[in-house]
Amino acid sequence: MCPLLELLPGDEATVATVDGDPALRQRLAALGVRPGRPLRLMRRGAMAGPLHLRVGTTDIVLRRGHARAILVHR
Repeated sequence: MCPLLELLPGDEATVATVDGDPALRQRLAALGVRPGRPLRLMRRGAMAGPLHLRVGTTDIVLRRGHARAILVHR
């Protein structure tokens, strides 16, 4: 397992766990970021900018602080 932040653009992984406060976990689950779901890192924002993910057919832009709560299997 590794943090989502370690992925490079184009990498695909499967969500292992989502940590953080319950409100963040609930919001991410509503967007499709749940354990067992595959995702792809599309882009990394420059200078500690946000991450652009694709989960299924949904594109999500996450702050790096929120991305730290997501652990993935490569």
